[in-house]
Amino acid sequence: MLKLLILIVILSCSLISPAYATPYQFQTNHNPDGIGKFYMGREIAQVMGHQGAGWLERSTREWEEQPQKVINDLNLKPTDVVADIGAGTGYFSFRIAPLLTGNGKVYAVDIQPEMIEILNFLKVEKNILNVEPVLSSDMSPQLPTGSIDLALMVDAYHEFNYPHEMMQGIVNAMKPDARVVLVEYKGENPFIAIKPLHKMTERQVIKEMKSVGLDWKETKRDISQQHLLIFTKSNSTLKS
Repeated sequence: MLKLLILIVILSCSLISPAYATPYQFQTNHNPDGIGKFYMGREIAQVMGHQGAGWLERSTREWEEQPQKVINDLNLKPTDVVADIGAGTGYFSFRIAPLLTGNGKVYAVDIQPEMIEILNFLKVEKNILNVEPVLSSDMSPQLPTGSIDLALMVDAYHEFNYPHEMMQGIVNAMKPDARVVLVEYKGENPFIAIKPLHKMTERQVIKEMKSVGLDWKETKRDISQQHLLIFTKSNSTLKS
């Protein structure tokens, strides 16, 4: 009887252990701008709360981040379905949506209910009806399978609490020929006055995207302080 009980315990542990496998490490002594959680050698940055909504809409953003260059580099089609992940106040969502004149739309995805309230208010205020606010979880963008042509993340990915799971959800939402575009401040440049955990190196971004089945295609270098990296599904991901 005892041997049978031991065998049951061993079998139970073998069945449940994969669920507890994690790509993350934790440290109690860490950067105060981070959460003490590390992914592929990078500490995850603290999320900027909805209290910083005004900063997202600052007038200096036009010359600091050159958003029109970012939008031009996306090479959008009128029929594209775009997911603006970590949309915040919709700074990019409401600039992209008017370009999608052929039944295209923007999913403005954010994890904070307060940001969703702002997005819904601005959707009415601006009368831009092809923006659909979506409340995500920290592990999923909550988007339909095979629904998007482009996933855009502007200064957002480095704050994802579960980057591996979130990116898996984004990959699942991509159409076969869809693209992922990340815009991040250049971690290689110490002279860019952004906190280090809110910057990423090109190498680190490519490494993390590869882990979820995305191939690097191109990096646009026409934005002074940020990388714009473009990815597509790898062949192995398309076949799975």
